[in-house]
Amino acid sequence: MKTVGIIGGLGPETTSEFYLDLILSCQKMNRSNRPSIIIASVPLPYSIEDDAILKNVKVERCLPFLINEAKRLEISGADFIVMPCNSLHIFIKNIRDSVKIPVLSIVEETVKFILINNIKKVGLVSTSVTINNKLYEKLFKENNIICVIPNDFKQEKIGKVIQNLVNGMKSNRDREEIIEIINDLDRENVDCVILACTDLQLLMPTYQTLRIFDTMKIFADATVSYMLQNSNNI
Repeated sequence: MKTVGIIGGLGPETTSEFYLDLILSCQKMNRSNRPSIIIASVPLPYSIEDDAILKNVKVERCLPFLINEAKRLEISGADFIVMPCNSLHIFIKNIRDSVKIPVLSIVEETVKFILINNIKKVGLVSTSVTINNKLYEKLFKENNIICVIPNDFKQEKIGKVIQNLVNGMKSNRDREEIIEIINDLDRENVDCVILACTDLQLLMPTYQTLRIFDTMKIFADATVSYMLQNSNNI
């Protein structure tokens, strides 16, 4: 079984959920599976995180921290690296270039999932960083997938909800805000909604008439599959 290195801490609660998902998913396949996991919690100053992920300014200040953790994971014996944060995938090429081991992409794995499930039109709920850098839209367009995003007013609301989650605050009001945004996307006749910010899974939004897919879960499943490649403990 391969050892996975996680660039985590952005945010910490989501990293812990991702970690638990990997363990439980491995053991669900075979109770004897005991996955090898290394976590590097990025010591990113709050001011940089706030500016980059929530305000979409000076994002490049994150890069040295991410590269440093990627190198530490490689030295520590990780066979491959994952980063359960959508927004910081704007640096996926930089991170891949900084190490000699594979770095999986949450964006690429999500697009694979959408294609496998024959989904043609997607509603995207994410940070402004993800939207403004067209992380998903570029791959969607290449694969003839239609993408619908919230308007600027709704996007500002999403940003405030995510800020609360990063700060450890969850509320029914925030959950209702996200459900209202999903309702707007439903009116656009999308086939599903993708929660393309891994912190949003902490609210566990549900919607009766529309499928909601969490990129953290999609990425966790892809990570487990990669860990178990060529393993006899399946």
